[in-house]
Amino acid sequence: MSKTVDVIAGTGLDQRARKSRWPARLDVVQSASGLFLGLFMWGHMAFVSTILISKDAMWWVTRMFEGQFVLGERYPGIVAAIVALVVVMFVLHGLLAMRKFPSNFQQYRDFTSHREMLRHEDTTLWWVQAVTGFALFFFASVHLYQMLMHPGDIGPYESADRVWSGRWWPLYLVLLFSVELHGGVGLYRLAVKWGWFEGDDPNRTRALLKRLKWGITVFFLVLGLLTLAAYMKIGYEHRNRAGERYIPLYLQPLAPSGARR
Repeated sequence: MSKTVDVIAGTGLDQRARKSRWPARLDVVQSASGLFLGLFMWGHMAFVSTILISKDAMWWVTRMFEGQFVLGERYPGIVAAIVALVVVMFVLHGLLAMRKFPSNFQQYRDFTSHREMLRHEDTTLWWVQAVTGFALFFFASVHLYQMLMHPGDIGPYESADRVWSGRWWPLYLVLLFSVELHGGVGLYRLAVKWGWFEGDDPNRTRALLKRLKWGITVFFLVLGLLTLAAYMKIGYEHRNRAGERYIPLYLQPLAPSGARR
């Protein structure tokens, strides 16, 4: 026993500190923040797509988040607080995700060789997630800053004017594809990584999750494109009155004929 200790002591192994648990803890935080952002992404798409139902439906959802139906008047600061929380989670998730990006050309070349050699779809999906995540650093940051600084400029006309007259639609188009691809891949990889829905046959479950992931991604991409097209159409029709706020039909004054103006 003493000889073994001497050998270990001679190599300095007895002085080595225990392995840190922080990488594992940071992985949990990264996963949790990614789950939050992915679910928020789906909820956000559901809310903004109410414009496809009607302008009044979108106006009602906006005022609901501003607390008007509970507090008696609108408080855009509530929306700003929600956006601020998303910004914190977005920055936190981005910083943690950067730990796993290739940090120099040698690492990038090693990963590329690894991906080409394996030709494994999940490895390619990780690369898609890395590229779209890099794009989100720029496009999502601009959108979040605008929402944080102008939380009261959300509504059927307000949003449509921003999309068309403000010429934001190219950014939203790129942002749509980046968010949906990044979020869809991320949620799929979370389910695989933590063994959610694993069942008795992990390989079969992974194949089912992959099909579900692509189905959800296509669904939200189509929904997002239809929603963006609707805002562009409304913005185009409203371009000569850009800046005017939308008034729901039931609040619009009656014309002399008895019809709503």
